[in-house]
Formats: sequence, structure tokens, C-alpha cells
Amino acid sequence: MSPSEKRGETFVMTGEASPASEESLSFSTFVVGLGSAVLIHLGGAPNPETGRMEKDLPSARQNLDLLAMLREKTRGNLTAEEEKLVDNLLSDLRLRYVEASRK
Repeated sequence: MSPSEKRGETFVMTGEASPASEESLSFSTFVVGLGSAVLIHLGGAPNPETGRMEKDLPSARQNLDLLAMLREKTRGNLTAEEEKLVDNLLSDLRLRYVEASRK
């Protein structure tokens, strides 16, 4: 590859950066987002891109495994509320995954 060739994409952010307090992503928001992705892939909520209920078990499993890995890697570093959220979300989504796998 020559020096003038580029690989990948370039992302350009325009506008002023807003203060972190206005748009910061909380751990809970991030975890709920992962949980929502699992639910969508299980066919329990409409896909936001298509508006249709679609089942994609491999993608659901991948996101569920990611959530479980995140839980293990953050063990001991979460608040009691964050731990409860992750644990309850994982329990609920694992049950839903098993149910969706049987159908």
C-alpha cells in the first residue's frame, strides 16, 4: 500500500463539544442498550431499522455473552444499583433466550 492510500473510514465530528455532564453515557444506560439489543434479536421488540419483529438468535447470543463478560470484568467496581441492574437483566434475558431457542 502506498503512503497516499488509506484504509478504513474517517469520521469527522463537527460542532462544539458539549459538556460531559450533558451527554455522558452512564454505565446503566450502556447496559440497558445492550439488553435492548438482545431483546430485539430475540424477536421481543421491533427492529428499529425495519420496524418488524425479527428473530436472530446468533446475534442475541453474542450480545448476551457480551453483557455477561461485562458483568464479570466489572465485578467489584459497580454500585449496588448497577450490580442489581446487570444481574436482573442477565437473568431475564437468559430466560428469554432459552424460551426463544425452543420455539
